Amino acid sequence: MAFPKHVRLVEVGPRDGLQNEPNPIDTATKLELIDRLGAAGISYIEAASFVSPKWVPQMADHREVMTGLTRRQGVTYAALTPNLKGLEAALECGVEEVAVFGAASESFSQKNINCSVAESLERFAPVLERAREANLRVRGYVSCVLGCPYEGEIAPAKVAEVSKALFEMGCYEVSLGDTIGVGTPLAAKRMIEAVSRDIPMEKLAAHFHDTYGQALANLYAVLEEGISVVDSSVAGLGGCPYAKGASGNVASEDVVYLLNGLGIETGIDLDKLADTGTWITRTIGRPNRSKVGVALAAK
Repeated sequence: MAFPKHVRLVEVGPRDGLQNEPNPIDTATKLELIDRLGAAGISYIEAASFVSPKWVPQMADHREVMTGLTRRQGVTYAALTPNLKGLEAALECGVEEVAVFGAASESFSQKNINCSVAESLERFAPVLERAREANLRVRGYVSCVLGCPYEGEIAPAKVAEVSKALFEMGCYEVSLGDTIGVGTPLAAKRMIEAVSRDIPMEKLAAHFHDTYGQALANLYAVLEEGISVVDSSVAGLGGCPYAKGASGNVASEDVVYLLNGLGIETGIDLDKLADTGTWITRTIGRPNRSKVGVALAAK
């Protein structure tokens, strides 16, 4: 299949990346990161996560972040809202779009959110209903689509089942996450093929972590299949706390460099994006996991 002409990047660094840092990042730094990403041309930014501060103290300032944003025209500022309480709080802050997340692994679901996959989907029903009432779009996430730290390999049919449920519940887009970064290109293709039998390809997104260094190869494979939405994190921030040795999400800079090389449009200024990755990693004292970012900073 031909590559898409345009790819939309979903920047998950401010939410997925920073919530996995061992210590909370100050609100001003988060707001500057979000603004720098918007200035670089990122049109979709997951800015906050409306989860319990007890369980994720790094996201305790979600209200301050969402209300303190300098909103840029053409940029969507989304938030994760795993339950009705989180959604109501997000609505009070003027959120534009929200997301819910499930898993293709029963064990991961139990360990991560203390319920079965079926129970997690039931919990989302009132969230989607309330979002519809508020005219909010809801994005769905499926974790562990290419492997689980407890169960190992995950059957593509299971990924398709959970994805279809989220789509039929009203999620306008389903992001397929290789949460622990164990996938390989052939496995990624087979998974996408299985899911796209029930959901149009244009309604799917790829969310690959780079633990085994396969994220870009996996993205290339699913781009060939027709995927045109990619989740990434500036400087490769983030990761999964349940995967031993796990590194972060695929770096946004590396993805844009790949897409530029394929002649695929993103509307993103790579130099500004790389500068942002250099700035945030120096600010929080973390290594820059973007090979492109490190290379450009050395010029």
